[in-house]
Amino acid sequence: MSKGSIAVLTSGGDAPGMNAVVRAVVRSGINKGFDVLGIKRGYRGLLNKDFIEMDLRSVTNIISSGGTILYTARSLEFKTPEGIKKAAQNCLEMGVKGVVVVGGDGSFMGARALSDAGVPCIGIPGTIDNDIACSEYTVGFDTAMNTAMEMVDKIRDTSQSHDRCSVVEVMGRRCGDIALQTGISCGATAILVPEVPYDIERDVIARIIETKEYGKQHFIIVVAEGVGGSVDLAKYIEKRTGIESRATILGHVQRGGSPTLRDRLVASQMGYEAVKLLAEGKSKRVVAMKNGKIVDYDITEALDMKRVFDTELFNIAKTISM
Repeated sequence: MSKGSIAVLTSGGDAPGMNAVVRAVVRSGINKGFDVLGIKRGYRGLLNKDFIEMDLRSVTNIISSGGTILYTARSLEFKTPEGIKKAAQNCLEMGVKGVVVVGGDGSFMGARALSDAGVPCIGIPGTIDNDIACSEYTVGFDTAMNTAMEMVDKIRDTSQSHDRCSVVEVMGRRCGDIALQTGISCGATAILVPEVPYDIERDVIARIIETKEYGKQHFIIVVAEGVGGSVDLAKYIEKRTGIESRATILGHVQRGGSPTLRDRLVASQMGYEAVKLLAEGKSKRVVAMKNGKIVDYDITEALDMKRVFDTELFNIAKTISM
């Protein structure tokens, strides 16, 4: 006999591995005796009753697919008290006893509000930026980094052929983790992130000149989206050094593609844990990773946490980028 229904939705920006979360939630939910519903297009779908029944076969082979089969969208209506009340009523009418929400901080705020309205919710961090303070890892981050690394490697081939400087802008509006780890993996001469103040002359121009004196003829500068100004930076580098310089903004290519092994694994672990928490009668929790282990936090505690940038890794990058 069914224990009732739980639902899963994906919200905010899409991230590789979201489908792996959906798969884990569906199969773990069914294993624990729940009927499982998918909610299309995030909180907007919740307001529009855009629910679909899901079974074991409805998630076959999606673990390797990028994007999200449930789609994602933003909803201004859901942010209003009336919207929250309507969403909770829709869950009641559909017999939904709990919702797994995959997304970022904004999605978690929605999950908290929905929980306060009487619908138990569990959040899972799904965002390529790795910018969720309570979790050292977010679903989609590894795939995005690998995509960025592959793109920078290709750009470096043409930079080397022409003795150029390539300024490559990667995603990361508030968080420089993609820039930092991609920059290290690609041997960037300089890495600019929003967490660390920088001086163009000291941190870019001087480093290019110094490494050129050591015999380097081509240069990669990796810039986080939150720093921006990549086109102007390339022009300034060329003006100051005489080195032909080009800017490339990678953009949304970093969101797509088949998720890596790590994203598939972590997504599966987190999806399973979210269902386990709902089965235990838990609510207003966020599944996270700490010291490589899957843990969970109260959602308000999670939202109040402050993210700590890895300054040690940043200093390592500066040391070995000569």
